[in-house]
Amino acid sequence: MAKIVLYMWMSLDGFITGPDDGPDRGLGIGGERLHRSLFPDDGGPRTIRPVDEVGATVMADVMATGAVLTGRRTFDHGGRWNGDHHDGVPIFVLTRSVPEEPTFGHARYVTDVPEAAARARQAAGDRDVLLHGAEAARALLHAGELDEMSLQIIPVLLGQGRRLFDDLPPQHVELELVRALEGPEMLHTRYRVRSTDELRNRA
Repeated sequence: MAKIVLYMWMSLDGFITGPDDGPDRGLGIGGERLHRSLFPDDGGPRTIRPVDEVGATVMADVMATGAVLTGRRTFDHGGRWNGDHHDGVPIFVLTRSVPEEPTFGHARYVTDVPEAAARARQAAGDRDVLLHGAEAARALLHAGELDEMSLQIIPVLLGQGRRLFDDLPPQHVELELVRALEGPEMLHTRYRVRSTDELRNRA
């Protein structure tokens, strides 16, 4: 079964955007710093071109995913990716209410978390599902549907903005580190979310 993997770039103090993020400034004020390793400031077109091997490894993982699951806020602030995140893979958008047009390009809106997870897994086949967005990540984690987290830690303290792990449920979530790669622009960490049943069996 396909794994659902959260991919996020975040500051050392836990922020995934700067302050005042919105449709016209998806990463907020100063939040572009978090993605500098993907968009070299060389005067060329703003395309994803990782500057080192660590970034290239992460982006290879991203591009190998067979479906995308995202929150409505992230989707809208990203310009809805013009309806295509990468390679035409299906996109499932978690939302509290479905708009009048329930589809946009390769994107479909879904209001139920388990249903969205199931549809994304089925669509991905034997590949991973790419998960985007803080609220969506918390919803999937709470529902027991998040399998792994690929977190890119950027060596900067933003001090303000939107944090990835705000408003988590009170119970502990145990993780297992499955990969760590260190580069000049970021520290890549990948964790497996350990299930309640697994922890109970090991107790």
